[in-house]
Amino acid sequence: MQPLPELCERIGATTKKTEKTTLLAEYFHSREPADAAISAVFLSGRAFPAFDERTLQVGGSLLWKLVGEITGARDATLTAAYRARGDLGAAAYDVLLAKAPHSSTITLQELRAAFDQIAETRTAAAKAAQLKSLLERATALEAKYILKIITGELRIGLKESLVEEAIAKAYDAPVGKVQRANMLLGDIGATLLLAAEHRLDEARMRLFHPIGFMLASPAADAEEAFQYFEHAQVEDKYDGIRAQAHCGGGQVRLFSRTLDEVTASFPELVGPLSEFSGEVILDGEIVAWRHNDDGGHAAPFSEIQKRLGRKQVSEKLLREVPVAYVVFDVIYADGELTLDTPLSQRTQILDRVFAGASRVAPRPVINSQGSLLFEPEIQEPATDSGWVLRAPSMRADSPEQLEQYFEQAMARGNEGLMIKHLESPYMPGRRGRWWLKLKRELATLDVVVTAAEFGHGKRIHVLSDYTFAVRKGEELVNIGKAYSGLTDKEIAEMTEWFLAHTTADHGHVREVEPTVVLEVAFNAIMRSDRHDSGYALRFPRIVRVRQDKLPKDIDTVEEVEEIYKKQHGR
Repeated sequence: MQPLPELCERIGATTKKTEKTTLLAEYFHSREPADAAISAVFLSGRAFPAFDERTLQVGGSLLWKLVGEITGARDATLTAAYRARGDLGAAAYDVLLAKAPHSSTITLQELRAAFDQIAETRTAAAKAAQLKSLLERATALEAKYILKIITGELRIGLKESLVEEAIAKAYDAPVGKVQRANMLLGDIGATLLLAAEHRLDEARMRLFHPIGFMLASPAADAEEAFQYFEHAQVEDKYDGIRAQAHCGGGQVRLFSRTLDEVTASFPELVGPLSEFSGEVILDGEIVAWRHNDDGGHAAPFSEIQKRLGRKQVSEKLLREVPVAYVVFDVIYADGELTLDTPLSQRTQILDRVFAGASRVAPRPVINSQGSLLFEPEIQEPATDSGWVLRAPSMRADSPEQLEQYFEQAMARGNEGLMIKHLESPYMPGRRGRWWLKLKRELATLDVVVTAAEFGHGKRIHVLSDYTFAVRKGEELVNIGKAYSGLTDKEIAEMTEWFLAHTTADHGHVREVEPTVVLEVAFNAIMRSDRHDSGYALRFPRIVRVRQDKLPKDIDTVEEVEEIYKKQHGR
C-alpha cells in the first residue's frame, strides 16, 4: 500500500485544489480499478464506505497504548510528539521512524481485510492484537496513514468532493454524474468502479443510507429575505433534531443531520412512520411535543435533549418527554427521487404520501391563538406511539407579512422562520439562497473566563476554547464554553495572556485567573447539571472581549434565571 501514503504526503504538501485533484486522478488512473476503489474510500477519511454501518470500535487510548508498545516510547515522548504534530498518526510517524520496517509488505486488499476483521472482533484485547500485528508490518509512513484512517483524521486538505472530481477526471466522466452516483450509493469506491466502466447512470438510490440534508443560509431580517424572493413558502423553525426518515419494506430508520442513526432514541415514531405505503424518504424535525385539545406545540430543546444518545428509552421517559416528527419535505417517493422537483410540486407529493397513511396527521393549521388544529379524529396517541405531523406552512408576499409570521413563531416558542423559494430543488448538503432561516439570538451575557483549552487541528498550539462563568453571590459558577467569534489575532493575544496567568495546568486545559470578561450571545438557556450554575447556553458565540468591564461587572445567576423564565413563558 506504500503508493497510497506517498500520495497522501504529496497531496498534503500542496494547498492548490487543482493540483490535489490532478495527483488523485493520476493515481486512480495508474491503479487497477479494485485497488483504486479501496483507495477512494480511505482517501475520503473512512475505513468503510459511508453506507456501511460497521465501525472499528478502536479508541484513541488503545491506539496510543499500541504505539507505545511497538516503539518503546515513553508517554512523555508521545505527548511531546502529539503536541508538536497535532494528531496521533503524525506523532506515531515521528516515534516509529527508527523502529518500523523500511519496506512495505501490506497490500490495500490486506488492509481492507484487516479492517473487516477488526470490525467483526468483539473484545478490545483481540482488536489490539490484530491491529498491533498490522502496525508491526507497516512502514512508518504506512502506519501514519493507517492510524489517520482509523481516527478519521487524514488532515491533508482533502474533501470527498475532491475525490469525486478526481474520479471524474481520471475516467473522463461528468463530475455531476459522479457526485449524484456517490450520493445515491453512499459508496465512493463503488462509484469509482461505475465511472471506470462508464456506467454511472446505473446508480440507484440505496434506501436506509442517509443523504445530505439541504441547508439554509441566515437572513438578517425580513427585508433581506425579500431581496431573494418575491413569493415564499414560510414555516416555523423548530428547535429540535433534524431527521431524515427512511421507510419501506416494513422497516423505519431515522438519521440525524450528522447522518448517524437515532431510531433507538425515538422508538414511538416507528409505528406511525411504518404506515406510509411503498418506499419513502422524508425530511423533518423531531421535537419534544406538548399536546393539548387543539393539537399542541413544540417544547424547548432542553426537553428533546433528554432523549438523545439513548439505546433504550424507558416508559417513564416516553411519558415525560413525548415527541413528534414534524415533516416538511420529501426526498424519495414512489420509486423516484424528488431532488430536482420544485418545492411547490414536492409539497403536492407530500400531500399524497400523507393521504395514504392512517396513523399520521394531515397538515395542521395554525389558528389565531398559535395552536395547531387537526382533524377531530387525531387524538393523543398511546405512550408507545408518537406523532407524525405535517409542518404547517404559509405564503408570504412582503417583508411586513414575514415579520408578522416571525413574531407569531416566536410566540409559539419556536426559533424563528424558514423561508423557502417555491421553485427550490432539494440540494443535499448545500447551503444557498433557495432556503433562508430567520432567527434572533435570545440575549447576551457578560461572563468571565475561568479555564482555557488548547484547540484542535490548526489551533492545536493556541488556547482557543474558553470555559466561562457568571456570578452567584461572591462565587463564580461556570455556565458554558465557547470557541467561535474571535479572530486569530485575538486568540493569539489571549493565549499569551492565559499562559502567563495560569493558576492550574492540567495539560490540555488550564485554569486561569478570572479576569478576562467576554460578551457571549446564545440562542437559548437550558437547565443542566453539567455546570455549577445549573444552566447551559445553547449555541454560545463570543461577541467581543469586554476590556471595558471588570469581573465584578459580569452577569449573575439571577439574571440567567430571569432570561430562562422569560424564554419559557412565551
